Amino acid sequence: MLEALPAIAVADTAMTDAAITDAAEHAAASPLPPVSPTPQTLAREGRDAVVTGRVLVVADEGTDAGARDRLVRELKAHGADRVDIVAPEEVPGAAAGLLTVRLGQATRPDIAAALGDTRTPARDEGYALRVEGARPGAEVTLGGEDAAGQFYAVQTLRQLFVRAGGKAWRVAGVRVSDFPSMPLRGTIEGFYGQPWTHAERLDQMDFYGDVKANTYIYAPKDDPYHRGKWRAPYPADKLTELGELVRRATANHVRFTFAVSPGESICYSDPADRKALKAKLQALYDLGTRAFSVPLDDISYTRWNCEGDREAFGDPGREAAARAQVDLLNDVQRDFVATHEGAQPLQMVPTEYGDLTDTAYKKTLRDTLDPAVEVMWTGTAVVPPKITNEEAGKASELFGRKVFVWDNYPVNDFGNTSGRLLLAPYDKREAGLSAHLSGIVANPMNQPYASKVAVFGAADFTWNDGAYDARRNWPRAMAYLAGGDREATEALLVFGDLQHLAPTFGATPWQPQAPELARRVTEFWTSWDDGDRAAAVASLRAYARAVERAPATIRGGAVEEGFTVDAADWLDGTELWGKAMVRMLDALTERRTGDKEASDRLLAESNELQRQARAVRVDPPRNSWGKVRPKVGDGVLDSFLVQADVRLRLWDTGGGGENLALEGTASASSVEQNLDRLAPRHVNDGLTGTRWASGYSDDEWVQVELTAPATVAAVTVAWESACAREYTVQTSPDGANWTTASTQRPDACGNDVVRLTATDAVRYVRVRGVERKTTWGYSIHEMGVYGAPASR
Repeated sequence: MLEALPAIAVADTAMTDAAITDAAEHAAASPLPPVSPTPQTLAREGRDAVVTGRVLVVADEGTDAGARDRLVRELKAHGADRVDIVAPEEVPGAAAGLLTVRLGQATRPDIAAALGDTRTPARDEGYALRVEGARPGAEVTLGGEDAAGQFYAVQTLRQLFVRAGGKAWRVAGVRVSDFPSMPLRGTIEGFYGQPWTHAERLDQMDFYGDVKANTYIYAPKDDPYHRGKWRAPYPADKLTELGELVRRATANHVRFTFAVSPGESICYSDPADRKALKAKLQALYDLGTRAFSVPLDDISYTRWNCEGDREAFGDPGREAAARAQVDLLNDVQRDFVATHEGAQPLQMVPTEYGDLTDTAYKKTLRDTLDPAVEVMWTGTAVVPPKITNEEAGKASELFGRKVFVWDNYPVNDFGNTSGRLLLAPYDKREAGLSAHLSGIVANPMNQPYASKVAVFGAADFTWNDGAYDARRNWPRAMAYLAGGDREATEALLVFGDLQHLAPTFGATPWQPQAPELARRVTEFWTSWDDGDRAAAVASLRAYARAVERAPATIRGGAVEEGFTVDAADWLDGTELWGKAMVRMLDALTERRTGDKEASDRLLAESNELQRQARAVRVDPPRNSWGKVRPKVGDGVLDSFLVQADVRLRLWDTGGGGENLALEGTASASSVEQNLDRLAPRHVNDGLTGTRWASGYSDDEWVQVELTAPATVAAVTVAWESACAREYTVQTSPDGANWTTASTQRPDACGNDVVRLTATDAVRYVRVRGVERKTTWGYSIHEMGVYGAPASR
């Protein structure tokens, strides 16, 4: 029952009419607060509406309960001491002095009248919102095309509260007409490695509600009951958890989509297996699940799991596999989904999910798969560097329907992501994709809270791809994590820049590492070499201090605690790297002013801090890559420190600090299986995604012949997981006579910096293995040689 409103006097308002009018008129010309996802239309509309001490919410039985509850919560968090809920026909005439908020179906007469010419889009999940701050009778009206639309109207409203001075709040005067560009928006928990906990999933459902994401696909690869033990029913305690998760998702207007992946062992033609699959789906339907998926990715489709399938579908192969899969999927769609009230169309992931090549497999799906079934596609690669309208249009043609994109960002469960948090914004997806796609779900990281940065962007893009701007979205995502705290938001942006690199399965990342730091470092060396050294240090030192201080600020209480837990080891490393950078810049300053003793002391302190930073390990690891060094601004921050170190060591030598290996010629003792992609030229190509790999013996080496003799102060070695237990760095003037300059015994595979005593000029620099750490050979992504040509 709706609570009746007691007698109300105008004197119950929190501010006088004069104060309210002054505040509202002053605010009318102020910029609107940012709203994410970006609405289709949002425009300033007159005065702001001041939140009074008591607020009247007009709702009826058609008002969505989740939307109403969130509305009341937001009003109380923004200045309302009391919120009274009444039916439309029970609004008292004495309520003129209070803020009135109307919430419900857009067709409700009082809402339609209050919205006036603010149109409610006739689209699923669409809504209209109007704020009218005129006095007396300030009103906020939220009308939804459906229940989800009402809920999303409230999610927009919560971002329109602005401070009115002191503890007072107002609602920005706006009119909004809004709807999602894509019908399916959210995430797929589809990564390998440690699945999320139950508490983390519950939090994610609330987060998806906030960002208007309506889809969560439960598909963790390492849940045995999802894949390996798909026939077995879930234990009772797990079913209880899943039931709670379904209810939390539903409250946030998120479709909990249950995925079961039987492809590793199913006999497609066996009625018993089909019965087991439907029983698994039925158990989740009984919990309230209304969306289902049967992923058939990452399986062998050129062999059968039973002889019965050979008899039913012929010899194994692409076309036969497609016919078997279609036969199963059509059965599930027509015999299970279509016969269960409220069930959404079945989703599936094809075995060929990541390219645009037409095959017998795709043709069979295109021609025979039930048109209602949603087909997922990952783009032109497992981790696509971009998705264009042309590519999406082609994929839709190949599968005979709009495709549903499984976007493998920001997932970090593959080798090239080892040691990385992926905090770059969602990007490189072309505006206009909503014309070709039924939706996008992002595959997040094993770290759920850190994943919110990219998912926040994906939700914004899928809601309104035509207006999406990654550069504008990224600070909004950080502000969300920081609860709107400006200092914490800035710290997150600094930290996120150091975790910006986004790898693919290939050699070239699709987003660069530390673009802001890289820009500042480039400016630093330009100013330094131009002679403006004091200004160069002052500018970069301020940013280095921001790097050093960011972890403490992030841990200061404003940022979601879950994020600080997810990022703990990276925050530890960032603080140390930031301190090392500050000390290095101070060493440059002291040397510039002539105090070599102080400079040497500060250089030693920086090197010790770098050693401590390299000793940090992700522990305990959530990812399958294990206890590895957390990567922090690698290739930018560490490269700057090496270059600065070399400049100090070669102070009396002209130039210095350059990576001379980039212009050199690499050769090696051997190449693993004579594979060209592992050739020695990859060890000095400047790409962190390529590598050289040796044959399988201890006494193997790779070397770089420099373009001219040089004084070498440091060598860097970026190891792949097949690294050395012990190795030496050797130098030679002629490639025949070698001197062992350093022997190294690293405690882990990572990025090593080997400092040399720069004396005589050399032409060749070699990394020579003494003992392998694995049964493989040696594998190095990049080898750097830092110094100055002897001719200078």
